[in-house]
Amino acid sequence: MSAVTGLRNLSQQTLFKKGDVFVLFGELFGRGYANGLVNEARDAGLTLIGMTVGRREADGSLRKLNDEELATAEANLGGKIINVPMMAGFDMDSPAGTPTVTALVNEMGLKTWQEDKLDWAHVEACREVGVTRFKAAVSEAMAQLDGMIPDGANVFFAHTMAGGLVKAKVFLAIANRIYKGRGDRFMSSQALIESDLGKLNLMNFDEVTANTFGYLIEGSAAIRARIEKTGGAARYTAYGYHGTEILIGGEYHWQTYTNYTQGYAKKRLEDIAKAAWDKGVKATVFNCPEIRTNSSDIFVGVELSLVPLLNALKREGCGAWGEAQWAACEALLQDGHSLAAILEQLDTYNQDPVMVGFRNFDAWPMNNTPELAERMIGTSEAITGMHKERSALITDHLSGLVIEATGPLMFNEAAAPAGPVLWLSHDVIAKQLAKLHG
Repeated sequence: MSAVTGLRNLSQQTLFKKGDVFVLFGELFGRGYANGLVNEARDAGLTLIGMTVGRREADGSLRKLNDEELATAEANLGGKIINVPMMAGFDMDSPAGTPTVTALVNEMGLKTWQEDKLDWAHVEACREVGVTRFKAAVSEAMAQLDGMIPDGANVFFAHTMAGGLVKAKVFLAIANRIYKGRGDRFMSSQALIESDLGKLNLMNFDEVTANTFGYLIEGSAAIRARIEKTGGAARYTAYGYHGTEILIGGEYHWQTYTNYTQGYAKKRLEDIAKAAWDKGVKATVFNCPEIRTNSSDIFVGVELSLVPLLNALKREGCGAWGEAQWAACEALLQDGHSLAAILEQLDTYNQDPVMVGFRNFDAWPMNNTPELAERMIGTSEAITGMHKERSALITDHLSGLVIEATGPLMFNEAAAPAGPVLWLSHDVIAKQLAKLHG
């Protein structure tokens, strides 16, 4: 794939209706993209069914939700939770009596991690245990789900699993330097992915972020066949990231956050959707814009691409409501700072030759450099410092708007999707918000 396939127009779906079923393949936590899609399905009258990743005990064992946790999860979703623990990844799995890869990584040192080696035969054995466990959980969950979906219903499967960082102290320290460090604290992302530690993380990213989409499509094949035979249809969506088109110099241009290490897994996610599509399964990865979430906050600077959405609101005709968003964001700034000045600063930033060098679609995801970190992290910290409160940022407000827009965009387009991989860039985000509020 060498070009963005953007969703340019708003879809008017006529497939999903009251009595159909929405399946959240993942667990709903905090603020994030899944909330927008869940809200849309709920408003359309679909029956909501969710999954759980389960919970880890102190000894690392995985268990179901207890009664209190289950009640909380079901209230949060507004539907039934199938209480089969589906924790993705293999970082806490291992053949009986052998150490997990997380335990092995915890033996690495901050000064030696680039030279520290892993036993790849053992890593593969751990991966096989994790995949077998996960697939067995999918099979058990799908058996329960089958009895909850009536013949002839339309079913919307929403894959929301992502991430996969190996939770080890040494990696958290490294990640802080790669994603937050500049100057003397800068660390090369290339050094990470060339190390055994980095290669392990890429493997776990693949399992959590990408391969689980394939396990879902495969595991629900019997349900899909039954509902299609009885007049229904199945649709599958997943959340991708592969850069976003934003307004730069008055025109929409593709740009991206660097270094997005999970980008390799996001590309694999796209490939899984394409393979399913080629087999007649309507599976679509929606590449969504950068927003601030609980999980994205480690990536300092990822939020900078959000602010030009304010210009898109004007460009795409959001009218008085759009002006109100400008006013709400302006009110978050300290006296002496203006949105207009920040947007001008970001336009200069996005046209800096260093940043332009990373707008290389074919080379994505690229590794960081000291020059990139200095500009991106420095700009992020400077703009954050212009706010009245660090807990109330312009990008928090705009993240909520993007989540609000992606819900109907994905829900409606999935009824008759144009392809297996679609970008939701600032143009169509603003068009959707104009429709909702204009």
